[in-house]
Amino acid sequence: MGAWGDLREVARGWRWGRRTLVPRSALRHTPSRRRGQFPTGWARTPAAKAAREVLLAYGLRPLVRNETAPKIHGLENLDGLEGPVIFVSNHTSHLDASLILTSLPRKWREKTATGAAADYFFDTWWRSVGTALVYNAFPIDRTGRGRGTTDAARMLDEGWNLIVFPEGTRSQDGWVQRFRTGAARLAVQHRVPVVPIAIRGAYAAMPKGRNWPRPGRLPISVRFGRPLQPEEGQDHRSLTRRMFQAVAELFDEDSTTWFEAVARAERGETPAPSGPDGPRWLRAWEASRPLPRRGRRPAWRR
Repeated sequence: MGAWGDLREVARGWRWGRRTLVPRSALRHTPSRRRGQFPTGWARTPAAKAAREVLLAYGLRPLVRNETAPKIHGLENLDGLEGPVIFVSNHTSHLDASLILTSLPRKWREKTATGAAADYFFDTWWRSVGTALVYNAFPIDRTGRGRGTTDAARMLDEGWNLIVFPEGTRSQDGWVQRFRTGAARLAVQHRVPVVPIAIRGAYAAMPKGRNWPRPGRLPISVRFGRPLQPEEGQDHRSLTRRMFQAVAELFDEDSTTWFEAVARAERGETPAPSGPDGPRWLRAWEASRPLPRRGRRPAWRR
């Protein structure tokens, strides 16, 4: 095979920064790895904030808009709002955090941090560094045994806005899953408003399992809703239901009109964003349909 063949064979088996594999016979003798222990405070220093703004404004934002065609709605709902706030969104794609951060005005995004799964984004040093720097991310242990909630609470106390995906993980079929109560619990405990966000089209553009958007600059809609203030005496479960309903109304508004969505909400007839009944393949097929393109058609296509 020769030296070149040997080198290729070694390269195929090399872990390249990924976590090491433990032989099955040694698993019971191997201490469990502590998730979410990667320090991220450095990502909120002045130098890191300056580097992140350059990366977002001149790197990530042009890249997202080159590969997809996002339309942003509802940013006027942030006018007059004082931070910190918690942005909560449905989650169907790795594009979601990028879409939200690059949609926010600079004064908001430079003071916003993103909760990211410790077992995925903080499993290796290189992914941890990149995630913390670009997204100002902090690790969240999806098992509920990590320190993510403590980090989030501390950052709210320090005036940071948070991006949280209450579903806990990306949707398998493109439709909205049940919301967990962690974001609402933080909002109630710290008396901060929640800004709901509905993202449509991201699953069609880049579903779970893909590491790059589909070709064709598929349209995506990012719609910000009116902030929800925790009411006096309201518990986190009740606020979670309000958050889910607000996202459902944004989905309805985005697929129809504002007037129709408001009328249905008044009658209690807002369609659930959990999608149609049926097997997963059918639900995923329905969610994979690209959004209709809006705006004037180019002259050569008329």
